[in-house]
Amino acid sequence: LKLQFLYLIEVSGTRDTMQAFARLSQQTRWASAKAKKNVHIDKVLIANRGEIACRITETARKMGVKTVAVHCDAEAQGKHVQMADEAYRLGPPPASSSYLLGDKILEIAKRSGAQAIHPGYGFLSENAEFAKMCEKKGVEFIGPPASAIVSMGSKSESKIIMEDANVPCVPGYHGEDQSNATLQKEADRVGYPLLIKAVLGGGGKGMRVVTKSEDFIEELEGARREAIAFFKDDRVLMERYIEVSRHVEVQVFCDKHGNGVYLFERDCSVQRRHQKVLEEAPAPNLSKELQKEMGETAVRAAQAVNYCGAGTVEFIFDVKSNEYFFMEMNTRLQVEHPVTEMITGKDLVKMQISAARGEPLPFSQDDLEINGWSIEARIYAEDPYAGFLPGSGTLTHVTLPETTIEGATVRVDSGFRSGDDVLVHYDPMIAKLIVHAKDRPSALAALDEALSKYHIVGIPTNIEFLRASIKHPDFANGVATTAFIGDNEEELLIRKPTSNENLAMGAVAWMASEFAANTGVEAPFTDNTIFRMNHSFARTFTFLENKKPVDVVVRTTGTVGVLEVTTPDKAVQEVKVVSLDTSNIVISVDGSRKSFPVVATQSQISLLCASGTVNLFKDIPPATFGDVSAMGGSGRVTAPMPGKIIKVLCAVGDQVEAGQDLVVLEAMKMEQKIKATAAGEVKQLTVKEGSMVNGNQLLVQVQGEEDEE
Repeated sequence: LKLQFLYLIEVSGTRDTMQAFARLSQQTRWASAKAKKNVHIDKVLIANRGEIACRITETARKMGVKTVAVHCDAEAQGKHVQMADEAYRLGPPPASSSYLLGDKILEIAKRSGAQAIHPGYGFLSENAEFAKMCEKKGVEFIGPPASAIVSMGSKSESKIIMEDANVPCVPGYHGEDQSNATLQKEADRVGYPLLIKAVLGGGGKGMRVVTKSEDFIEELEGARREAIAFFKDDRVLMERYIEVSRHVEVQVFCDKHGNGVYLFERDCSVQRRHQKVLEEAPAPNLSKELQKEMGETAVRAAQAVNYCGAGTVEFIFDVKSNEYFFMEMNTRLQVEHPVTEMITGKDLVKMQISAARGEPLPFSQDDLEINGWSIEARIYAEDPYAGFLPGSGTLTHVTLPETTIEGATVRVDSGFRSGDDVLVHYDPMIAKLIVHAKDRPSALAALDEALSKYHIVGIPTNIEFLRASIKHPDFANGVATTAFIGDNEEELLIRKPTSNENLAMGAVAWMASEFAANTGVEAPFTDNTIFRMNHSFARTFTFLENKKPVDVVVRTTGTVGVLEVTTPDKAVQEVKVVSLDTSNIVISVDGSRKSFPVVATQSQISLLCASGTVNLFKDIPPATFGDVSAMGGSGRVTAPMPGKIIKVLCAVGDQVEAGQDLVVLEAMKMEQKIKATAAGEVKQLTVKEGSMVNGNQLLVQVQGEEDEE
């Protein structure tokens, strides 16, 4: 094969060589990949963390397969570790020092007696070199052959293979010449808007949309930085950007015997920063004929690289023309695989392990059918109202929804529990909430109710944003496109003011928690306590509403357990406390009885109501209040969270405008452009490229004219 390749280089051009080599690779691939048909597997090492590691463990346990977990230092007591039969340390939290250590993971597999490694998704799941290492060490890689990962991991080679397999592809540039001049020329030829994609990219990393020629080089540099950081390869390709599109992908599965099926499609159009937020199966408003055509095309794509295992062929669907084009193939289990499992009744992880053992698919395409509708919502630790800024910290309290809601099945895939930490080093996804119902309207209703009963305290989440999204007419009617969030962001991010009733209940709960902390008495309003409220008492409790102080005044009435609460609009409500302790409240507000759990922390009061979590943030002085050294004026620019400075865009002495980009921070797999908070001169720059910073750390000090005065 190498001799043929060298000959082709001499007699043909670069693109012709790539096309011919891709064809030659296909001819030899099946003989070298997955040659062993029957493999004994009764112990699997799971080279991952969080919810996917827990998910794999659950299925392995049902199959009687023992599991080996690996972990970073910060997750030694993590849920995935405690679920496994045995666990081994990898190293410090950064992925490069733990979950990406292929040599160490293989050594642990051999030492523990695991015959196979399941990579989950992310980390080493699409690393062809790791798959080859597994083969050399005699450990079964639960996934496709390394050759398939190489072919589909290279977006340029995959496009050539797909064209040969008669799979429709988006027009663009997939060449080897990566000079700025050539890329600029080709971008201008393809036209704008244009999509830059990392050749080895995935998950929205190394991807940029360019709308005009003069912005191309800047966006190219950003895509290259991400590509190097996440894939250690800065090569890119470019494609025509289809402005009105849907993201429709097809789940395929192949065994080692050449059999392949599709398990129908998923719609994953609702995305932010090219990362999926809501996914559903089947895709709405597609004809059965089109579903079948796309499914058969996806199987053809997989078989073109002699695929084995679970894979997903992603298509971009042009809403205007009703055409679909190949984007990429993810050679692993997808995050959103549960919706496919729900509508087909098939356990994809079980199928993966069975295929790795060499077992043939136990069913054919004709045996598969769609049953009902399933929708998945990804719950992230992030603040949608602050530009979807990712968060980290301790999950103070977590309450899961019931497993059935009005006839619908509710499933939660999560690697976190109350008290666990969401680490800054990894993706901020906390959980996946999946519902399955008889039809789409029923699934939507069940998802909204399940989200309302999923209570998370301690870290901001996107739960309310998800609820607003699924209620929006475009999503409710199944016509949402990939521009859904961008087009409707203002409407989706409207903050509802806290009701007077919730303010009143929050103030009473705050008072109770303070009393319990000071006296040790957890039920201050019951008849057998010393705090009877039968004397004159008044207290003002101040919450922050959209960063503005809101005062709530609580007064006693002379009657035990009855309070008078005045809210900011001067409305007076009578609150009768039936029972109240530090974890639960039963009260009657103006005659309406309410009962729900309460979580009180130093910084907030959270009411876990049936209609959703109400977070009331206390207006209390920060730890640095009164500390002159902590004051920086209006030009103080700080890190919003821990991370790494990957680019510095200013220097001491520069004149900057308010809103100007000063540094680029990489945190939780995302780039954040940190902007100047005021116009003026850069007086202090505390970081350089590569610096690791903590949350709230001073990065840049800008001095304006008013500061000089």
